Order: sequence, then structure tokens, then C-alpha cells
Amino acid sequence: MALIKEIDYGTPIRLSDKTVTLTIDGQSITVPAGTSVMAAAMSMGTAIPKLCATDSLEPFGSCRLCLVEIEGRRGTPASCTTPAEDGMVVRTQSENLSSLRKGVMELYISDHPLDCLTCSANGDCELQDMAGAVGLREVRYGYDGENHVFAKGKDGEANANWLAKDTSNPYFTYDPSKCIVCNRCVRACEEVQGTFALTITGRGFESRVAAGPTDFLGSECVSCGACVQACPTATLIENKVIEHGQPEHSVVTTCAYCGVGCSFKAEMQGDRVIRMVPSKDGQANEGHSCVKGRFAWGYATHKDRITKPMIRDRITDPWREVSWEEAIGKAASEFKRIQATYGRVSVGAITSSRCTNEEVFLVQKLVRAAFRNNNVDTCARVCHSPTGYGLRTTLGTSAGTQDFKSVAKADVILIIGANPTDGHPVFASRMKKRIREGARLIVADPRRIDMVRSPHVEADHHLALKPGTNVALLNALSHVVVTEGLIDEAYVRERCDLGDFEHWARFVAREENSPEASEQYTGVPAAEVRAAARLYATGGNAAIYYGLGVTEHSQGSTTVMAMANLAMATGNIGREGVGINPLRGQNNVQGSCDMGSFPHEFSGYRHVSDDSTRQVFEMLWGVPLDAEQGMRIPNMLDEAVGGTFKGLYIQGEDIAQSDPNTQHVTAGLAAMECVVIQDIFLNETAKYAHVFLPGASFLEKDGTFTNAERRINRVRQVMAPLSGKDEWQVTVELSRALGYEMSYRHPGEIMDEIARLTPSFAGVSYDKLDKLGSVQWPCNEKAPVGTPLMHVDRFVRGKGKFMITEYVPTEERTGPRFPLLLTTGRILSQYNVGAQTRRTENGVWHDEDVLEIHPFDAESRGIRDGDLVALASRSGEIALRAEISERMQPGVVYTTFHHAKTGANVITTDFSDWATNCPEYKVTAVEVRRTNAWSAWQEKNFEEDVTLRRIAERLPDAAE
Repeated sequence: MALIKEIDYGTPIRLSDKTVTLTIDGQSITVPAGTSVMAAAMSMGTAIPKLCATDSLEPFGSCRLCLVEIEGRRGTPASCTTPAEDGMVVRTQSENLSSLRKGVMELYISDHPLDCLTCSANGDCELQDMAGAVGLREVRYGYDGENHVFAKGKDGEANANWLAKDTSNPYFTYDPSKCIVCNRCVRACEEVQGTFALTITGRGFESRVAAGPTDFLGSECVSCGACVQACPTATLIENKVIEHGQPEHSVVTTCAYCGVGCSFKAEMQGDRVIRMVPSKDGQANEGHSCVKGRFAWGYATHKDRITKPMIRDRITDPWREVSWEEAIGKAASEFKRIQATYGRVSVGAITSSRCTNEEVFLVQKLVRAAFRNNNVDTCARVCHSPTGYGLRTTLGTSAGTQDFKSVAKADVILIIGANPTDGHPVFASRMKKRIREGARLIVADPRRIDMVRSPHVEADHHLALKPGTNVALLNALSHVVVTEGLIDEAYVRERCDLGDFEHWARFVAREENSPEASEQYTGVPAAEVRAAARLYATGGNAAIYYGLGVTEHSQGSTTVMAMANLAMATGNIGREGVGINPLRGQNNVQGSCDMGSFPHEFSGYRHVSDDSTRQVFEMLWGVPLDAEQGMRIPNMLDEAVGGTFKGLYIQGEDIAQSDPNTQHVTAGLAAMECVVIQDIFLNETAKYAHVFLPGASFLEKDGTFTNAERRINRVRQVMAPLSGKDEWQVTVELSRALGYEMSYRHPGEIMDEIARLTPSFAGVSYDKLDKLGSVQWPCNEKAPVGTPLMHVDRFVRGKGKFMITEYVPTEERTGPRFPLLLTTGRILSQYNVGAQTRRTENGVWHDEDVLEIHPFDAESRGIRDGDLVALASRSGEIALRAEISERMQPGVVYTTFHHAKTGANVITTDFSDWATNCPEYKVTAVEVRRTNAWSAWQEKNFEEDVTLRRIAERLPDAAE
């Protein structure tokens, strides 16, 4: 394996129906209109020297190194800023150009340290490369005059022009002495990331890159790495490269954080990762990244990793390290004993949205073929199960309608219940770019998220609704569309069921659904709702992007259907720039659903009661399968507390931290007789486990993830599993021990089985993924290279189905005891339950969960910023620090759930979505008061962190 070097065309590749033909160095070349001379030359293999140019950024023309000669034109124009034209004749080399380029390079080098042999960028420095490319052999200018290189002058006096390194950021270093002020970092922050955290201060010789008036850590920098990637010298460079040196080979794989599914080049020295570099060929991220994917991968080799199987008889016993054979044997024998004692349905499994499609598929197969029941569920139960129900009911398929790049064609964007800059930052950068280009923005969120207002981005309308009133708001928007005649009648007549539409239109036109009537529930001024509805319906291509603020409600499924109603009524499904797009939270939550992880569905969303579908699986798997729907996660826990559900296999999920009403969850786990955990850390759920099977990080996996746009991406192993076994192999061995034979030599064979059994995956294979990079399902005979856009000519279900979406207030109500509403969410630097990100340097930004509270609510309770406060609900009580913030509206407080010690889900309740049991995380009635102590639950949890995680006997390492 070699280090993958991507071609840099110097300026962006343009797309155009028109072409131009020019001659470069005697060779004719035809390129799309708008292509720069530099990119045209690179397309034919001619690399024009450059420093300020790179193809991820718009041309800038400051370095004056890419000069060319064009017949009929005076001077030597910069090739990066000069568009190619028909008939143009270009020379990239001449004595004049050589002399000019050497002169420019001399000036750069005259104010640059000549420590190339010890420089951290040695071997990967464009300045060094360009000095060689132009044939620089001497520098006529010395360092006697003013410079930025030395801390002190020859006279021993301090050099006022010199600046010390900025090492404040935990992941990269800024060395001003090596900066050539090419502006690439500043432009990357603006054009690619959209944060505008960097600038150039001063003029002329005094020009410097600055992160505002502070250091990088204290600035608005979000540590996405775009500036580091853009830097052509060692001015901005990864700390791991400084520590270990340059990588020598790379492997393309997929990030294991959010549902964007970014492609990365894992750049290695042997089996040690040096850095993760976003791949330009990645169709989900196109060369961009966020702080988590770019830098927060160190958890994979953290000292907390559990790499040996462990068992214990009781959860109060210390763990004992054993062989794989003993651990798998104990798990199998216990599951057999439980089923013999309590019945076939007394055991089940939960699959992981962080594991690969192949690993997930095998776990649900184990449940159905070895346990012989359908008691399998996945973490989508507690996040996007209403997406599956709502979109399948209205449109016919349980997934989003667009690819990510579709947002570039949107004229109006409606964000509802999502915080893209924190939860899906790479996609947020795409969205912000489109808004800077002129797209209009509507944000519906109780909290003032960054998308409401940030540099060069401002929402036209912020609909700051009260938590739990999404349906009322969407009905009000649809009311305006219907009563003001803003329906796309031709679209509805052609594409939708007219009877359903007429029934819905009469319903939504009722006065009770008007913005004026809904205002009492939503708190959003009626005039603002009317203006937003008119903008959505008449502003051109309108796209909806939503998140857990939609689904994690008692009416989550209803809200999804209400969005589908609105989109269909205005004709905003079935082309670029429109659609209904769930921003899924985890790397493979879409895939875990696709693979049949729900208790009522096989892979491809086909019900277990369907005889013909079940027969296909029975023929291939060789066993009869249960036609009865199995238990959902809440059912399993309820039955465990009730004494009838006794065994659970949990693959890579931490339900003791992530699921609502923590004390009920742990009571259910504690009541079980055999809990088997497959994970990389002793998480909160492992406190209640009897068998621990070590898992593998994404760097150790081989398989596929499916992102939020239905894109199936390859995950490639970059280092051997630290436990000695692939996760899919462990599931195979457990199945065999249970008496059901599975036999695979490679995860590619598992994907072949998935393709045989799942119509939407019928055309998927590792060979195809390696050739195309990725595909979006459905991928089959009708769509051999995948389907970027769904429902183009017709809906998957045939005619679009409008659904009645009556607003029903949640049963979780505020009152004298609990007068505030708590809603929860995420923060950029942390991920989900924090098991991965808390074991990285990301803690420097967010080392504890805090409670955001409005100044009005804080003042009335005597709470000051940083105070320890008690947060109590009907379910429980915790303590955490207060952060006074006007992001929240009065009466609403907000916190995250990334830190186990906080126990945010001790507070949340058992209320859930009527159709899917997705928990109502976003609406909990609470009270807040000052306190000086941790809660009783937290004190007990601190104690159990020790008593339930003890490891007594350790096996010697193989080398000992």
C-alpha cells in the first residue's frame, strides 16, 4: 500500500454544458466553459507551479507563481484566475516565466526558516516542492533586514515581527514564522467550512494570519481541519505529524460518527494512524471534515479499551478474563438455559447503529434463526423510528429523498428540530454555502441554534415554537398553503391520491389549524407563521431538513407525516433542491434499519408476517421463522421488570445511558439473568452484564455503513482488531454455539447474502463499491448505479398519501411542581453518549453537560452562571452546572447527554411516540433550583462506577 496522493487541479472543476478548446504548450485540450487555464493544464498532466491555489478554493491570484504567457495578451497573467477561452494559445514555460518564478520564490524563501531537514512538513511541503519545481538554487536576499523568522536579531534584541507558536489547540499547531500569507487557511475557513474564524491582520509586510484577537482555542475556530489541510507549509500542521513524522501509506475508509458518512484517508505508519484526511472523492463530504472525524479517533487505542473476553456470575462480582471459547460458551449456555426455563421469547438482542451493515445483519439473523424469535431492535427505536413509519406511510419508503449535494439547488431551506452545525457539521457547511449564495432560510426550533444567526448566515424566519408543538406548527403552515391557494395543483393531481388530498385539505383548512388558533400552543406569532408558509410555498425549490427534534416526541410519526403533507401539497418532492431529509444521528442508523433490526421487519422493510417474504429467508437460512412480531426495546425492559424476559445480547449500544428513564432501564437490566455486551469499553450498560465480548473500533472493521442519504460506503480495515477477532466472527461463533451454523470467510460474502435477500440492495457488491466509491440504495436492475433522488417520476408507493395529522398535546405537562420544560440535544465536540469523544482531546471544549437556562428563569430562582443546580422531574433528579443563555426562551431549559456522570436520562420520562415507541426526550416537565450537592442517583452511580466495573483476574498477554 502506498500513500494516496489526490490530483490538485489548482482551481475547482467547473460543470458546464458548453466547452472551450485551447492549446497549452502545443497540445489541444477541450474543457468545460469556466475552467481556469491552470485546471485545464492539469487536466492534460501539466502542473503549473502554484502556492495560493488549490482546487477546494476559488482562485485568488496572490502568490504570482502560476504566471503564464498567452498569445495576443500583454504581460504574464495568473493561470488560476484566467478562464480558458476558445482558441487561446498558452505557454506554461519560457525563459521569462522561469526568471519571474525564481524571483517570486526567492522573496518567499528570504522570509522563511531554512530548517527543512527538521521541519515537521519535510516530505509534504508545497513550498519545498515549488522551490524545486522552479529550479531555485540560490537566495540573494539575506535575513539581515526585517523578518518573521528569528525571535531575536543579531544584536540580541527581541524581534518585534516574530510571533511564538500557538499550541493552544490540542490537535494542531500554528507556527507564524513559517507562514507565507497565501490566504489558503482563511479562504478555507470561509469557503469550505463557513465559520469565518480566521482573518489576515495588518498590511504588506505586517500581514499575519490570526484567529481573531485570541489564540486558536479561544477563538471561533471549530477545529474542522480545513485550514490545516489547505496550508502549503508547516504553518498549520497536525500535532501527530509533529510527534511521529510523515505517514507512508493510506487506506480509504468511512467515519464512524454522525450520519453524514464522510470518507477519509487513514494515513498510516505501519499500523499506527498518523492522521485522518478527508477524501476529495468522498461523495458525502467532498474533502471536508469536522473536529470529530478529522481528529477525534484516538479512542480506538485508548487505555480503557477492553480487548479480552470477560465473564462473571453476578453483576456484583468482579469481572474475570477468560478465553474466547469460554466466554462464547457461557453466553450460549445461558441463553439456552433461559429459553428452556422461561420460553423461546424470553431472550432477544439489540443491534448497533455504530457497527457495519454486515455485523448488524448477522445479529438479527442470529435472533431469528438461532433464538427462533423476532425479539430484535436497534437504537433507531429511540431516534428515527418515526421517520421510517411516517415516510413509509406517505411516500412508500423509510428513508430520505435526496442526496446531500441536492441542497445546492435549494431556494428555500426549512430546518425543523435539527442543529446541523453541531450534529451534522459537514453537511451544515454545504447548507451555509448555499445560504450565502442566496437561498432563504426558515428555522423551527425552541432554541436559537447557530443557523438562526452566524457569520454571513441569518434565517428569514425563526419559528421559536414551544417544545411538543411541532404538529400544530406544521398544520398551521399547511393551513396557509391551502387557504391562500398556494397548492401545486398539477403536481397533486398527477402524483397524489386525490381522495386523500381532499380529505386532508378540508381538515387542515379548519380554523383550529390556522396560525392564529395555533399560536396559543406554539407561541409563534401568527404573522411569522404566515410569512414562513408563503416563503416555503412560493420561494422556488423548497427543502426540509429535520432531526431528533421532530422524531423524539409523542407525535413524532405524526410530525413526519405532516412534513410529507406540506411537501407534497407544494410539489416539493422528486427533483433536486427539494425533498424531506432526515439528518440521522449515528453513522449507520440508516443501515441498521435497512438490515432488518426492527422486531416486525426483515431487511428491506418487509413485514415478518408476509408469507412470501418469510419463505425466501427460510429457504436461504434453512430454518422455519417466526411470523409473530417481536418485542421492542421498551417491551423487553418492561417484561424484564415483570420477570418474563431474562436474556439480552447488546451489540455496541449503551442503553443505560442513552435510553429514557434510566432507573427503569437499569431495573430491567438488573432483573435479567444473562446480559451479553459486545463493545470496546466497559460502558454504563456493562455494569449490568454477565458476559463481555470485546468489539472493534471502525479502524478495525471491514464492511459498509449506510449514511443519512442512503449512501452505502465501504469501511476498510486499517489495523488488526485489538481483540484478535472481527465482530462478525464473534457473532458467527456465538450462533454456532447456540446450535445454528453460520459460515462466512469475509464480510463481502455477508453483503452478497444481503443482496440476495434485500431487493433494494440487489445490485450492491464490494466490487461495485470499490469501482464507484459508493452507491445509494435502491441499487438493483432498474438502478444499477444507485438512486441519488427518490420519487422522481412517481412515489414508491404509487400515489402520494396525505394523512390526517391532528395535533394532540403531550401528556407530559408543566405545573406548579415542574413549571419548566426540558429539551435535550447535542454539541459539536461530543458524540452521542460520549464513549468515544470523551476519550479524546475533545473534552477541552466540553468536559461536562451543563443546563442552559434563560436569564429570566435564572434570576427568579437566584441562579448565577456556573452554579450547581438540581434538575428534577417526575422520573428523577440530577445536579449539573447552570449556563445562563438567551439561546433558550423563558420557560424552557436545555442540556446535552454526552457525559455518563450527569445522567441526563434519569430526568426523561417513559412517554413515547404513539406509533413507534420512540421516547419523548424533547419534552420533560422539570424544576430547577440551586443546590450544593450531587443527587442521590449520581452519588450511587459514582459508587457503582467502581463496584460494578472491577476486573479481578487478568489473563497474560500472548507475548508474556
